[in-house]
Amino acid sequence: MRTVIQRVSEASVTVEGEVIGKIGYGLLILLGIEPEDSQEDIDWLCRKIVNMRIFDDENGVMNRSALETDRDYLVISQFTLHASTKKGNRPSYIKAAKPDISIPLYEQFVRSLSEVSGKVIATGKFGADMKVALLNDGPVTILLDTKNKE
Repeated sequence: MRTVIQRVSEASVTVEGEVIGKIGYGLLILLGIEPEDSQEDIDWLCRKIVNMRIFDDENGVMNRSALETDRDYLVISQFTLHASTKKGNRPSYIKAAKPDISIPLYEQFVRSLSEVSGKVIATGKFGADMKVALLNDGPVTILLDTKNKE
């Protein structure tokens, strides 16, 4: 699994003109899934995301986690995170999992993140043409890949 995590002042996702997910101060999580991803990847990512110290403490130092500061989460599926650009100018998405694999893993990721964070997780709509709006705070943008844990 591969994620792009952005600390945001606010974020929302719109499908067919309707806002279907919206958060205030928190984390926008773009999630890409590969066929070999598993519950182990989900567990590692969820723990890492909620405990990552990227929110300011009372001294303005990034020293507090989303869990400690009771932040919101918006998760958006994004197969393009697994784009291969090695040949030519048209990205290949062959490494991204097909819907029969990625939908259940995406749904499990959202459930697991909710359990670990104790929060209701805002989401996009898998496979839809989504319009994502965000106000990046910092900016703070972190890349995580379960294939590169060490």
